[in-house]
Amino acid sequence: MKPAVIVFVAAVALYIPTVRYAFVQDDRAIIAGNPAAQSIGAALRAFDDPYWPAESGAGLYRPVTILTYAVDWSLSNGRAGWLHLMNALWHGLAALLVTLVLARWLSPMGAVAAGLVFAWHPVHVEGVASLVGRAELLAAVGILGAVVAARRGWWIGAVLCALLAMLSKEHGVIAGVAILIDSWLQGPEQKRYPVGLWIALAIVTGGFVAAWLAVGRAGASDVAAVFIGRGVTGRLAVALPAALRAAGLLVWPAWLSTDYGPQVIPARASFSLAAAFGAIVVIGVPVLVIWCRRRAPLIAFAGVLAALSYLPTSNLLFPSGVVLAERNLYLAVALAAALVAIGVEWTASRWGARPAAAALGVVALACGLRSVSRLPAWRDNRSQLLTQLAEHPESYRAHLSAAAVLAGLRDTAGARREYRVADSLFAGDPHMDAAHALYLVGLGDTTAAAPLVRRARAAMAHEPIAMRAQFLLELARGHRAGAIGVADSAGHSYPWERSWYAPYLQ
Repeated sequence: MKPAVIVFVAAVALYIPTVRYAFVQDDRAIIAGNPAAQSIGAALRAFDDPYWPAESGAGLYRPVTILTYAVDWSLSNGRAGWLHLMNALWHGLAALLVTLVLARWLSPMGAVAAGLVFAWHPVHVEGVASLVGRAELLAAVGILGAVVAARRGWWIGAVLCALLAMLSKEHGVIAGVAILIDSWLQGPEQKRYPVGLWIALAIVTGGFVAAWLAVGRAGASDVAAVFIGRGVTGRLAVALPAALRAAGLLVWPAWLSTDYGPQVIPARASFSLAAAFGAIVVIGVPVLVIWCRRRAPLIAFAGVLAALSYLPTSNLLFPSGVVLAERNLYLAVALAAALVAIGVEWTASRWGARPAAAALGVVALACGLRSVSRLPAWRDNRSQLLTQLAEHPESYRAHLSAAAVLAGLRDTAGARREYRVADSLFAGDPHMDAAHALYLVGLGDTTAAAPLVRRARAAMAHEPIAMRAQFLLELARGHRAGAIGVADSAGHSYPWERSWYAPYLQ
């Protein structure tokens, strides 16, 4: 238990500086602007509501995540610093559980090595420093807690932990699989888990899937712009290089980003060398798991955990809302941690404990320093945007965000310039076209707005902002009948939009 406590303290200590941070990016929509996240009673009443506010149309179903925000909001009167502190504590608990789970196959030094690498890995900065990353933390705690509980014969606890994981984020459905794989790796000599456990896990998993289909399914249609209009081949041409990039981040997290869309990961239309290497990674992980079952069960378990937790947002089976996000690699870091732990144990067996401890110190310190240097990027929206523009000027989304900021500052020339830069980097995002068109209509430049509206609606016929822009465009041109038609169509597709259109039609 001592190694786990050391890891917990180290994990929390690294993220203490975030108590001075603000709400950043999606934190505002999910927490600061969401009544359900600001009252325990409201969170409980919203248990059958989507994760994203209805007007976003993004869906998803994570009621426990919202409930934890509501608890924190009630305790702190909405202070962002308190929510950041709780994220640090949840991360500490996840790191502690990783240590306990992997310790089955490791010495105390190896367990500390695995735990420290997991606790301080730089890929975790987004997941912990960004408040919406809590969904990852809770899902990890639930999945790993279910494995620990099952090992100790706490069957009800295992089922409840699995349910916690599922109701925190969608990939929590792998909790039962994680227990199954852990049991499989223990070998035939280990006492089998009771049939009742598997039945209970099947029931809660089926219940969650049914709830997700009824409440959160809308999020399945919210795909990253680069995948709009692409078939399977075009999707894999982007997804496979992203898988290669994800594997690289686990091993060498030197080049991090808040956005991995075009052109941070190039929007190629055909297969490339990067896609070929990505395919090798995708095929290699399950091969590694099978090969390591008897030789190195630690690597087999961590490999399964990494692959299954990354799969839902990998775009390998279906398009998701992101090309790649560092917070989605949260549990995948267990594989990197396991590899380092094996390296430390090998060093200890060959040269002794001191050289092994020194090697661990170098790796842990490198991870810790990189994480500390990355933390300021998530201090507030300004820091996040400036960091992204400096590190990845090829990111069209960074320039799109800059355009929105400049528009808010009434810097018309600057906003127009940033919109043009964003469009030159990637012209296939109907959401960007819609936002740009809406801005131009507000300036009275209907001539420049018209082709953007057409392009946005051609890509996504019912894009809400594009429909607003077309509505205002029709009004500006004196086409009231056309505007009414757009308003009727928008109200039919998105009932909550009717209140936005109503004042213009009075």
